[in-house]
Amino acid sequence: MGRRRAIADQLPITNCQLHNHPLPSIMNIAVIGLSHKNAAVEIREKLSIPEPEIEGAIACVSGYPHVEEVAILSTCNRLEIYLVASETEPCIREVMQFLCDKSGVALAELRSHLFVLLHQDAITHLMRVASGLESLVLGEGQILSQVKTTHKWGQRYKGVGRILNQLFKQSISIGKRVRTETNIGTGAVSISSAAVELAQMQVENLADYRISIVGAGKMSRLLVQHLISKGAQQINIINRSTDRAEELAKKFDTVPIQVHPLTEMMSVVAASDMVFTSTGATEPILDRAKLEGAIDGNSSLMLFDISVPRNVAADVSEMDNVRSFNVDDLKAVVAQNHETRRQMAMEAQLLIEAEVDAFEQWWRSLETVPTISCLRKKIESIREQELEKALSRLGTEFADKHQETIEALTRGIVNKILHDPMVQLRAQQDIEARRRAMHTLHQLFDLDPIPQNQ
Repeated sequence: MGRRRAIADQLPITNCQLHNHPLPSIMNIAVIGLSHKNAAVEIREKLSIPEPEIEGAIACVSGYPHVEEVAILSTCNRLEIYLVASETEPCIREVMQFLCDKSGVALAELRSHLFVLLHQDAITHLMRVASGLESLVLGEGQILSQVKTTHKWGQRYKGVGRILNQLFKQSISIGKRVRTETNIGTGAVSISSAAVELAQMQVENLADYRISIVGAGKMSRLLVQHLISKGAQQINIINRSTDRAEELAKKFDTVPIQVHPLTEMMSVVAASDMVFTSTGATEPILDRAKLEGAIDGNSSLMLFDISVPRNVAADVSEMDNVRSFNVDDLKAVVAQNHETRRQMAMEAQLLIEAEVDAFEQWWRSLETVPTISCLRKKIESIREQELEKALSRLGTEFADKHQETIEALTRGIVNKILHDPMVQLRAQQDIEARRRAMHTLHQLFDLDPIPQNQ
């Protein structure tokens, strides 16, 4: 307990959960970040890392002396940095400094919003995230594709190594299983559908309203889908690429959808009753000055911004004829169906716990790798020496003719002799029993000493 308290006292964090899990070395898995649960959109947008900046962020964090592996998950509702640390405490401090530098937020302010989870807590957290259990909308499906993208980026930009690769593969796998083996994904609302529900709560009939959507990505596609299902009849799509917007409009032929370039945004917004924004812009695309110059004082407008960083500036709320909502305003909508999904989440948690155990078993088996490699190397050396002696006695003509067969025979014997002991060693759950077995192998076969951290 003293060790746990010492770490918690030193780290500038408020939710540091530490566990004394046996590790194959001093390395540890950790996640540091923030989400919709503990940070408002004003903070989340400052730490958001857009796709073009992911490579540089991974390179920066990878360059810290105590970081062995890194993967970065950045969405509208969370920023989480997954790490394999050679030394946990200095690694966390290094990454916290990175977040301060990235966001421009002082550590004293930032630390109240951050969480740090270590080893089993970090493992469980990623699996829950991939399964939709940590989402604002419980069970929403988009997060799984975002976890897949995080894994892909980590591999592409050389941040993910052996340990995080295994963790992400298993997390993606359990995310898929949760959606197929439980009902948590059945009828699950998304951020987009929650935004449409929020809009529907403000008016009597969406069919009477002129609606515009800025952006033509996946979130916008879902917006169109849910708006039409709720009766919307007048929809505009505004996007930098009109080709992409037209491609989106063609997917919905039951309602006439008008497409406009971004250069026409303000004139289209001025002619709208509702505007939904969902773009990857890193700065607000709508603010008070633009709106005051476009709409007259007699017009009223509702803005629904589901982007992080926000597409709509905070000063818009100062306008009397404009009502503005952002992703944090969706929580009331989401709460309505959250309770009915809680039982499904408990079913999903049981699947996750089994997958965490499977990862832990794999993690523990890493401790045996140096012993197994050392033993195989020694046995292979003996095999090669004895094979060479035998072939020299058999004569050149016989050896040349039958060497391949004899080689395969001796390799097969070695593999069969080593197979069961190696399987049993990897599968041994009792830490002390496994280490005693490893020491016994080192003594019996006169192998190199086991490193001190084992």
